[in-house]
Amino acid sequence: MLADDLRSLDLFGGLTDEQLAELVAGSTEVVVAPGDEPFREGEHADSWWVLLDGSIDLFRHVGREDVMVARMDVPGRWAGGFRAWDEGGVYLATGRVATPGRVLDVPAPLLRERFDAWFPFPGHLIAGLYHTARTIESTARQRDSLVTLGTLAAGLAHEINNPAAAATRAVDGLDEAWGSLLDALRRLADEDIAASQFAALDRLRTEVHPPPGPPDPLERSDREQAIGAWLRRHRVADDWRIGSSLAAAGADVVWCDRVTEVLDDDALRAGLDWVASSFGAVNLLSEVKESTRRISELVAAVRSYSQLDRGSVQQIDLRDGIESTLVMLGHKLRGIDVRRDYADVPLVEAYAGELNQLWTNLVDNAVDAMDGAGTLTLVVRADGDDAVVVDVGDTGPGMPPEVAARAFEPFFTTKDVGRGTGLGLDIARRVVVERHSGTLTIHASPEGTVMRTRLPLRMRS
Repeated sequence: MLADDLRSLDLFGGLTDEQLAELVAGSTEVVVAPGDEPFREGEHADSWWVLLDGSIDLFRHVGREDVMVARMDVPGRWAGGFRAWDEGGVYLATGRVATPGRVLDVPAPLLRERFDAWFPFPGHLIAGLYHTARTIESTARQRDSLVTLGTLAAGLAHEINNPAAAATRAVDGLDEAWGSLLDALRRLADEDIAASQFAALDRLRTEVHPPPGPPDPLERSDREQAIGAWLRRHRVADDWRIGSSLAAAGADVVWCDRVTEVLDDDALRAGLDWVASSFGAVNLLSEVKESTRRISELVAAVRSYSQLDRGSVQQIDLRDGIESTLVMLGHKLRGIDVRRDYADVPLVEAYAGELNQLWTNLVDNAVDAMDGAGTLTLVVRADGDDAVVVDVGDTGPGMPPEVAARAFEPFFTTKDVGRGTGLGLDIARRVVVERHSGTLTIHASPEGTVMRTRLPLRMRS
């Protein structure tokens, strides 16, 4: 009966009845039930498992999650058996039975023995091909991964360096402002001003506010020159430093005149120095706050991008993943006009980390196509009641027909060695089609290229 089952499979189409009998004699038919795991990732692949009926899901352990990578659901599909040609061969995934069925357990030594007897030349080719392909693939993937990681890490370091440097400069300035503030207070105390005078000066300080809207450099310069001239007339030293701080805070000559109504000439310099130092400290604190907020945003974006501490399959808003990707690629977007057209869209069931890699690849390709100058257009919209569409468009020269025709071929690329994310469009398409049951299409014209990703709200089980 088992030989009859095997004879119906295309996998064994070239074997004679005698050969099938030899294979069956050394193998075992195993009945499996849902939840059974006939083989596990990382264990020695001592058996060649051939599906006779039923279905088996294949899982890889990624981080702290078991991620489904494929399904054996057609009789004749197989897994394992690698130790027939490689002593160190291990199962690449864990097989977890989804529906009841049967599998054929063929020991790896028997598989190698039968191959050597029946197909000696192909057997040698398979052994050599297995070792060569595994070495090349491992080396290439490691290099691509390191190049991509290095590129993203360098970009992220550059993005973090700017606010970190700003925060450092602000802290150094705060140290100086704090010293000036304390010195001004000491001099005010030496002038023996009354408590009511200090309270009046403090009220005047709180009345100063920067003009609304973006700062006008010309207006600020004019105000700074006017205040500087006023300070010199009143014989106030350090007029350039005090005048600059007062002008930046929004003070004017009229306000300075009101200060003279509170303080006499002897206390005027110390009073204005105290007010200017107060304004300077407030501004520097704002810079520290803004810089550290930016650093926190970058860290949050990295966390979102890498999907740390999250389940593999999630209900996600695609716009969040795209935005975190833009942060990660911020160093490449200088000179690029990024235009967003985001509609309110429903959540999508997806492997969020894999989609972030997809957006990275598509955005990186678009930026490269524009050679650092152009418009990157990102469109997110609903497509009916069951899908969401994401367009990544560029204003580059467009993808030639001969390139578009081959874009999804494995290992095809138009980029030089060391450029790009290491994720070809072939893998990108598999992420969309095989992992998320969606579609990835190219819409090219002389005005640019649009990569359109359509993702259903629910993945097929």
